[in-house]
Amino acid sequence: MFVAIAVGLVALIAAGVLAARTAAAEAARIRDRASIDARVEAAALVKAAKLDAAATTQASDTAARVSALEQQAEADHQLAETEATIQAREDALSAREAELAMLRDTVEHRETSLDQIHQEVQSRRDRASGLEQDIKRKRDAVRSELETRAGVPVQELVREMSRAWIEDARASAAAAIRNVEQNATDPAYDREAKRVMEIAAARCSMHFLTERNVSNLKVGSDIVAIVLDHDNAIHRALERVSGIQLQINDDKDAIRLEGLDGVGKEVVRRALHRFVKKPESIDDAKRDPEAWAARAREGLNQEIRALGKKAFSVLGVPKAHPEIVELVGALNFRTSYTQNQWLHAVEAAFLAGMMASELGLDAGLARRATLMHDIGKALTHKIEGSHAVIGAEIARRVGESELVANAIGSHHADEPCNSVYAYLVAASDAMSGARPGARREQTEGFNTKVEDLERIGMDHRGVLGAHAVHGGRELRVYVRETEVDDAACVEMSSEIAARVADELTFPGQIKVTVIRAFEATSTAN
Repeated sequence: MFVAIAVGLVALIAAGVLAARTAAAEAARIRDRASIDARVEAAALVKAAKLDAAATTQASDTAARVSALEQQAEADHQLAETEATIQAREDALSAREAELAMLRDTVEHRETSLDQIHQEVQSRRDRASGLEQDIKRKRDAVRSELETRAGVPVQELVREMSRAWIEDARASAAAAIRNVEQNATDPAYDREAKRVMEIAAARCSMHFLTERNVSNLKVGSDIVAIVLDHDNAIHRALERVSGIQLQINDDKDAIRLEGLDGVGKEVVRRALHRFVKKPESIDDAKRDPEAWAARAREGLNQEIRALGKKAFSVLGVPKAHPEIVELVGALNFRTSYTQNQWLHAVEAAFLAGMMASELGLDAGLARRATLMHDIGKALTHKIEGSHAVIGAEIARRVGESELVANAIGSHHADEPCNSVYAYLVAASDAMSGARPGARREQTEGFNTKVEDLERIGMDHRGVLGAHAVHGGRELRVYVRETEVDDAACVEMSSEIAARVADELTFPGQIKVTVIRAFEATSTAN
């Protein structure tokens, strides 16, 4: 039994040892296999890494080569452009050098020509100097011979001859004046003058004129409210641009325009009329009143310039200085006794041209002077004085001929006439204003004006009477000789003129004449 147990234990031990050896062998085989697999896998990874590195290197090399090729191409392109620019500059430089060479040749040729001219001029100067010396010697010889034969010095002889010529000229002038005075009273000359004027008037057909009342604008309460909106912004802008005062009536539905500038009144009238015709313009006016009013003024200024050019064009007269052209156009917004002054100027110019043609004179010059004769009326609201004098001063300042300037200044006898064209201008002006229907006085306003003038004239000590004459353009005040002396007459005329200017509104000017007549009376028995 013990033997069996021992044998069993031995067998069991032997089996355990055998199993342990088998397990160790198996583990060794597994380790060897794992080591082999690891080496194979490591080899595969190394090979893959080498392949990736080779691919990356090849890609980098390819990209570097492509970039290098692109940079080389760009460099070649820039080089070509630079070479082309350099070539163009070289060509331009060569052309400039050729031009400079040509200019140098031209300058040298001109210098040679100038030298020749200088030599010729010097030669002529020398010859002229010799001739002058010869002339001086001959003049001295002739003077000596003349003095010897006449028996008097040359200066005395010249004075005698000059006196004789002056006396002959005075006699001729006196004879001409007597002839003119005799002819002036000759019915034949009177008939001829009337015939020429009738021919011109018959050939000129103009329409009848009426004055557009632009001083009182019935625009309605809505428009007045717009003008007064935003603290009177539009009201102020219109006054500044036009130079006209805008007076609102008590009912706030009408605007009265206070001022003598017809162009300024037309600016306001058109601006307010546009509110009615184009309500969308109200927003523009509210956004920027100053710019809106300035655009309205500039639009009218363009029309004025066009009217001035049209007047010269329809008359066939060469254009004048731009200032005169603009003044002629501005006459369209100036009236005299309801007659439009632009139409009056054109009409009078036609009449003057026709009369000049009948008389064998320069019709173009007559039309030119007559067209400009009233340009001073466009400035009487700015400049004091006679519109004829103002117009003549402007014409002389801008370079018009003295014939034209004198015709402008003398057509109301403000300066003496120096040519027949001055008389033509005065005659055509009177014909255009005096034809039937050309002018009419507004009775109510005229009567008020005359009454105010005579009232101001009578409001002084020593006045016998005051009378408005020449359609209210002159006030004649008669004073007592015993109460007012000559110095007081001068002072009184100045005071009356100042009061008239302060209290009345009128176009142009009003002349104030104070008359102090001395009367001597005696009785024969």
